[in-house]
Amino acid sequence: MLNRRQVLATGISIVALAPCAAPVFASTDLRGQLVQGTLMRGRTQPDARVWLDGRQLNLTTNGDFVFGFGYDRTNPATLKIQRAGEAAEEQKITLAKRDYKIQRISGLPDKFVDPPASVLARIAQEDKLIGAARAIDTDEAWFAGEFDWPVKGPMTGVYGSQRILNGVPKRPHFGVDIAAGEGTPIHAPIGSIVAMAEPDLYFTGGTVILDHGRGVSSSYLHMSRLDVKVGDRLAKGDVIGAIGKTGRATGPHLCWRLNWFQERLDAALVVPHA
Repeated sequence: MLNRRQVLATGISIVALAPCAAPVFASTDLRGQLVQGTLMRGRTQPDARVWLDGRQLNLTTNGDFVFGFGYDRTNPATLKIQRAGEAAEEQKITLAKRDYKIQRISGLPDKFVDPPASVLARIAQEDKLIGAARAIDTDEAWFAGEFDWPVKGPMTGVYGSQRILNGVPKRPHFGVDIAAGEGTPIHAPIGSIVAMAEPDLYFTGGTVILDHGRGVSSSYLHMSRLDVKVGDRLAKGDVIGAIGKTGRATGPHLCWRLNWFQERLDAALVVPHA
């Protein structure tokens, strides 16, 4: 099993873990770490067709494609590529299993453990907004570039860790928490379009979702200030807002998340080592 530190240190590639993939997809640039929670990015001929587990992926006009695997994916995946005038080729993708941390936090106010019944309808409506933003499939290839950290600071929470709040087990944490002073600027890690900008969600407070193309999105939670609006086009490094402690946060920090559509991925796997 690989723990998170081993994952970030080794930078395992598909060639390293599955040498047989190289001859099959010799003309395909396929990048990613073959572990749970990973984002995989590839490029082939623009007129090719690509499937993952039977689901056809939409390519960009340049032939870029992308897919991801959730934190608990254990069964192998099948990637199939068919180039124009050629027979389809298939390759099995096997992921290494990760060991996730358990975080115990005690002494929290009740509102940080279970929301009151009076806000459940609000939460359901906000979940629909978030789901719609993550469902966008834009013909842009920003995701194929190099991501950078949106803010620098100590990492206080990691992807996949299970939080036990006041003794009550909760679902895994799907973000990377970065501590920084309130008001610290948050930067777009790569080019994007603003898909959602909400100043006051129940769980996450000031929240922005950026669309990086073909179902890849990143989310920025607990913000004190939003400097963007839906539809804005951003370049890498543009300021999107500021660190805060809004929503259900106990102190100023950024919770940064990465998604491929509704699949929750580990943002720390696509940026330089901290």
